[in-house]
Amino acid sequence: MWKRDDAVKPTPPGGSGPTPAGAPSAQPLQTANPAPATERSSDLSRGLEKGTVNIGKSVVIKGELTGSEDLTIEGHVEGKIELRQNVLTIGPNGKIKAQVYAKAVIILGEVTGNVTATEKVDLRDNGSIDGDITAPRVAIAEGAHFRGSVDMQRKGGSPAPAQLAKPATQAAAPDKAAQQPQRVGV
Repeated sequence: MWKRDDAVKPTPPGGSGPTPAGAPSAQPLQTANPAPATERSSDLSRGLEKGTVNIGKSVVIKGELTGSEDLTIEGHVEGKIELRQNVLTIGPNGKIKAQVYAKAVIILGEVTGNVTATEKVDLRDNGSIDGDITAPRVAIAEGAHFRGSVDMQRKGGSPAPAQLAKPATQAAAPDKAAQQPQRVGV
């Protein structure tokens, strides 16, 4: 940072006489700024940006909202929100009437509809959910409003034990049946 300033500052103190020396040092500095902007725009077009997208207070969306970036909603959304691999944050001014599917959901505003997350649902102070929550981890802060049910399913853990128990019972029954006729015949 200081080296950039030093590269630009010595040109003006060097005097107004050596303007050709000042002009080349200023030109590379100017071309250095557009190059990162070009790289950023190409990253945006490829969907490589890691930042959060914001939907402002005055925005109203009706329909289906999908994406592959983290999203913060301060406005109104009605319909369906699907961000299965990303974090959805409902800001304090956000009002949602939708079915929500995301990796993690943080709620500071109002949600009317079912919320499904693959990792966590975090209902913060003054946040509100009127609907069912399905997630392996759920946090509800004091002062939050919640009306609905909570299903804290494990990631594929609950169906597996039931399936394992049934085959073991079925496998044991034929063995016993096979053993009993042998005993009767002996």
